[in-house]
Amino acid sequence: MSGVNGGHQDVDIDLGGLFRAIWRRRGRVLMATVVFAGLAFTGASLMSPQYQSETRLLIESRQPAFSGNNQGTPQTTDSPFDESGISSQVQVLRSIDLIKQVAREMKLYELPEFDPTANPSAISDILVMLGIKKNPLDLPPEERVLKEFQEKLQVYQVEKSRVIAIQFTSKDSKLAAEIPNAMARVFLLLQSGAKLDSNSETSRWLEPEIANLREKVRDAEAKVAEYRGSSDLLLTGETGGTFATKQLNDISTELARVRGERANAEARAEGVRTALANGRAVDTLNDIVASPMIQRLKETESNVQGQVADLSTTLLDGHPRLKALKAQLQGIRTQITSETKKILGSLENEASVSQLRERQLVAQLNTLKARSAKAGEDEVGLRALEREAVAQRQLLETYLARYREATSRSEADAAPADARVISQAVVPTEAQFPKVLPITIVAAFASFLVSCVVIMLSELFSGRALRPVGVAQEPLVEEEKRTPAAMPVKAQPAPATERVTVEPQAASVESPEETGDDFSIASVADHLCGNDIRVAISVSPAGDKGSMHTVMLARLVAEEGRKIVLIDLTGSAYPSRLMAQAPGLAGITNLLVGEVPFTETIHADRLSDAHVIPQGDADPALAMRGIERLQMIIDALTNAYDTVLIECGPADIDAVRRVNRTKDAEIIISAPSVANEEIIDLITGFGEAGFGDIVLMTGTGYPQSGNSGRWAA
Repeated sequence: MSGVNGGHQDVDIDLGGLFRAIWRRRGRVLMATVVFAGLAFTGASLMSPQYQSETRLLIESRQPAFSGNNQGTPQTTDSPFDESGISSQVQVLRSIDLIKQVAREMKLYELPEFDPTANPSAISDILVMLGIKKNPLDLPPEERVLKEFQEKLQVYQVEKSRVIAIQFTSKDSKLAAEIPNAMARVFLLLQSGAKLDSNSETSRWLEPEIANLREKVRDAEAKVAEYRGSSDLLLTGETGGTFATKQLNDISTELARVRGERANAEARAEGVRTALANGRAVDTLNDIVASPMIQRLKETESNVQGQVADLSTTLLDGHPRLKALKAQLQGIRTQITSETKKILGSLENEASVSQLRERQLVAQLNTLKARSAKAGEDEVGLRALEREAVAQRQLLETYLARYREATSRSEADAAPADARVISQAVVPTEAQFPKVLPITIVAAFASFLVSCVVIMLSELFSGRALRPVGVAQEPLVEEEKRTPAAMPVKAQPAPATERVTVEPQAASVESPEETGDDFSIASVADHLCGNDIRVAISVSPAGDKGSMHTVMLARLVAEEGRKIVLIDLTGSAYPSRLMAQAPGLAGITNLLVGEVPFTETIHADRLSDAHVIPQGDADPALAMRGIERLQMIIDALTNAYDTVLIECGPADIDAVRRVNRTKDAEIIISAPSVANEEIIDLITGFGEAGFGDIVLMTGTGYPQSGNSGRWAA
């Protein structure tokens, strides 16, 4: 343990001290700001002004509104230019050939601005003589102009658009506007010329190709006609069908008609036959009624019946005249029946003829089906030949359209470039660089910041802006307070520990200033590790604040590489909330009740390598009934851990006695912000109860370097 004078103190940065130091030196800061601002203003004013102007080009398709292959269909004027296409146009504008052409047209090699190395300075000559710098005159004038031109030129694509900007910077404002416009003009001319050359080359290439394609189309169509004739696949002129297909359709239609007629004749004959067999009147049937003979016989029958009826009123039944009329009536009816049978025979003959015709048509249909199947197989080869002929003809038509279009453009000498100027560069009225006022402001602000930073660094490195933390300490006990016993016996801390030895008579505790020792958490941790304490019981009369110190003690012990587990026997479960990774975990109460196995109650601390057995969520009253098993639990934990730390909270001596019946455990009194009288009473009570060695932990004093404040509750 470190004492008050020999320990290393933690320090913090005094922000207020830093600002006060800057304020004390405000004159220097202001002077530096003014000086640097003046230098920046003077330097910017002496610089040669640079003017900048810009021309913008829109990359779009400039094809004519009508194409040669479709004279009546307008085409879209915008062809799709992707990002790579726009980037390619940017590189064309930056190309050496285009820049050289612009430089030659504008005679830039005659201007000193584009060949500053032609009149080198004395310093440059000295550097060249010493070999430090290459002689710029070794390069040809055209290369020097090209290098200077590229440094002043900037070509870029406007974001998310097909617009290309051409920027140029020059000391001459008029030249800054003329050069971008000249570059745009040369670019458009180069594109137009390239398209004209492309049209001429296209025409020359298409002429032999078109002649070759015409022969191929003629051969392909001849093969189609020859194959169609040899395979008997002649067209009928109706939607491209063949004769076999046409005959098959006609016979199918005729067969359906004949089958219908046969079915109709059979039905009519069956109706007449049934009427004759059942003795029903046949004059209700359509075929009988429609017969002229039947109609005449029915009329004669009706007349005879009328005569019989007239004579029956005047003559008797045995009269010869009536007998003759009745015999005549019977003969007429016999003729009707005979005529009906003839009609039945006619209908049966009609059905037989229809059936015979049906058989003939079915035979013809089967023959045509076989021929149609063969024709279908032949059509496969025919369609292949037709596809080849169609493909050759489409390609020929495409080549012809392109040839006509390329020839017309070449003859008209009109091939617009796929770009146009949408914004021409104008002569700038204000210099682009230097901006005197912004440069002055930035220089002043930068000098102000640098001055402040220098002052703060000097204060930090000198230590004047650092302040110690945790220096003010209160003595643990300001005065001795005797117990009711009459004979006082002092228990002083042992060297390098916080142990308080309690005599049977009375007890008193000396302050850290008097003993040269301390009662810090780090000191207690060193004591537990150095003396190999296996079981320690922590009592926190201050409540949760003392429990928080116990948690910090467990974490410090774990940081020293010692395996430690903390058992939470407090009523508030404050250590469980500080250490458990999630609420509601099984803990010591569940273990005492017997709800969960032993291994499910041990959990890792969320901030250290220590372990914790939280309070748990079982009924505390039921858990207290199994408090006798706590000693067995502690003994089992001592076999797996180096130290078992039991936090009892603000427990009394009787509760501690129930927790550890052997009285061989180390007692730790975690008493931050607790009155000295209460601490003395507590130590005296533990001494009278038979606990001899008591460790006091108040969190005061100066712990050893590296052990203080490592864990935050």
